[in-house]
Amino acid sequence: MAVNSIILALQAQSGASLLQFVAPIGLMLIVAYFLLILPQQKRQKQWQTMMDALKAGDRVITSGGIRGTVIALKDDALHLRVPPDNLRMEVTKASVMQVTTAEDESKTK
Repeated sequence: MAVNSIILALQAQSGASLLQFVAPIGLMLIVAYFLLILPQQKRQKQWQTMMDALKAGDRVITSGGIRGTVIALKDDALHLRVPPDNLRMEVTKASVMQVTTAEDESKTK
């Protein structure tokens, strides 16, 4: 009888220590999800919406800092006209970081 009560006490104690170990890890995973994963998913969705709305005539800035006007769109690339010499370039859609408007450009000047 005493042995059973000792075994039960040890099992309850080990279960509590397991919960004390798992709870902080679970809490850290939840915090990491809200601080890291959720904002990245939001940015990705905004970028995808911007890419879907991209059309000829839009002014864009690439990840390399090239500013140009979209001339043509392909499946995974686009053609840009880059001033001052009206140079024509082909860049991947993934390199487009921002679509600018006339208001944005007037603010930067």
